[in-house]
Amino acid sequence: MSKQFRYDDQTALVQTTGGLVHGYEYDGISIFKGIPYAKAKRFQDPEPATWEGTFEATGYGYACAVIDAAGLSKNMDFVERYTPQSENCQNLNIWTPALDDGKRPVMVWLHGGAMSFGSSSGDDICEGDNIARCGGVVSVSVNHRLNVLGFCDLSDLGDEKFKNSGNQGIADLVAALQWIHDNIAAFGGDPDNVTIFGQSGGGMKVAALLQTPAADGLFHKGIIMSGIQGGALADCVGSGRKMGEFLLKETGVGSVDELAEIPFSVLADAFRKMRLKYRFHGVNAGEMPFRGSYYLGDAREVPHRPETAQIPLLVGSTFGEFDAFAARSYRKHQMTEEEQIARLTEALGADCLEKALPLFRKAYPDRPVIDLMALDCMFRCYINEFMNGRVQLNDCTWEYMFDLDMPSLGGIVPAHGNDLGFVFHTTDRAPGLQEPGVTEKVEKQIFDTVMTFIRTGDPNNAGIPEWQPSKPGQMHTMVFGKEAEVRDNFDQELNALLVEKKLKKQLEFLYTSVARME
Repeated sequence: MSKQFRYDDQTALVQTTGGLVHGYEYDGISIFKGIPYAKAKRFQDPEPATWEGTFEATGYGYACAVIDAAGLSKNMDFVERYTPQSENCQNLNIWTPALDDGKRPVMVWLHGGAMSFGSSSGDDICEGDNIARCGGVVSVSVNHRLNVLGFCDLSDLGDEKFKNSGNQGIADLVAALQWIHDNIAAFGGDPDNVTIFGQSGGGMKVAALLQTPAADGLFHKGIIMSGIQGGALADCVGSGRKMGEFLLKETGVGSVDELAEIPFSVLADAFRKMRLKYRFHGVNAGEMPFRGSYYLGDAREVPHRPETAQIPLLVGSTFGEFDAFAARSYRKHQMTEEEQIARLTEALGADCLEKALPLFRKAYPDRPVIDLMALDCMFRCYINEFMNGRVQLNDCTWEYMFDLDMPSLGGIVPAHGNDLGFVFHTTDRAPGLQEPGVTEKVEKQIFDTVMTFIRTGDPNNAGIPEWQPSKPGQMHTMVFGKEAEVRDNFDQELNALLVEKKLKKQLEFLYTSVARME
């Protein structure tokens, strides 16, 4: 059956604060792409965007220009696309069930890629059409400034207009949320029921907005997917003067005003030479939010803001995250347990394994022991810290883990991002997510849970077991596997045992990479 499409002079016309926008209708929803929500000069605060006549919102806008060229992807769990790039990247996309006064919940997607790369249109799985079509929700996704364009603190070297240069990526998101607040009712949405959600770097952006006073009142719930981080992805702390002086010298210009005018390729070449070297030596090298009066700092290290304490949150990760890629180096179903233990002993050491193995068997009794090698600790350790602080202030923070194996290679643990299609109701777009009779069931559970949460602020629904919010000393984790199950304080001891060893190895790899650059 063909899907209905309409694009004419009377269809999908909406008056916004910036001007008239013209989208199209397809398969039961109205779609608008690439709407400018702001404009900005390099390193300066965003201003509202306006235009004359009608803006044709029928194609995606520019993604932010990035420092490093993207490589080719061979991942069957995602359907990646490459979007043209520009500094003029402040645009958003909207999918809505109807252009009426329905006051539907609004979900605002913040894309991943740390704070350095990525785009709102970079993955077919993360399009908002099924959120609108199947969930009856207005779905929005946002592009904004990244890397040196979004997080380069030049406040000690330039005049007043550059005072917030270290947080322009977050300022763009605040501008987008303000635009949504002012305009989303015309697209059938409720400006008083806005949920921001993001995965990886997008989850980091949700956490950062909670710590940004300028965003207060512009969102009402949050979902942080694999987005609580630290270490090399922690805040920028201290002046960016050294970074700024390096950029001025390397590009051969004499002032921040001149630095703001040079071609981006010249700026990017200079930044590429210092970014990792400075970061791993404790120097503010940009690319992360700059702690100060605009953004108050990572809530694991400074207090959670009481102004946002009662905003309901879903916070979680996948079983394997980045460590899951180790699972591609073995075929667990072809190994005896003795072979698995020998492999683990080589990887973790006999002393560590002796303590970890019984804890793993207790926490994950249905998994083969070799999966200990692919168990994430990096995200879980930071989530534990974040949750321990957050739940001191409220009773509206829920924790989850995505623990459904992917069918590739006879079954491998879920990696970073494998939960995305289940949240967006788009698993059918990626062959690597398909397990007949399982994928559809878990997708419905997760999607219904998310839809219930964004409507009510509570994720409980008929499709999952009763799920209490976490409390001090009581982490109630919803584990989404083939069967959803709530598990209490089930992995903290194991995580604490492994985290030092695993994080140390990751840091050694990063520092070795930096040393080669030097």
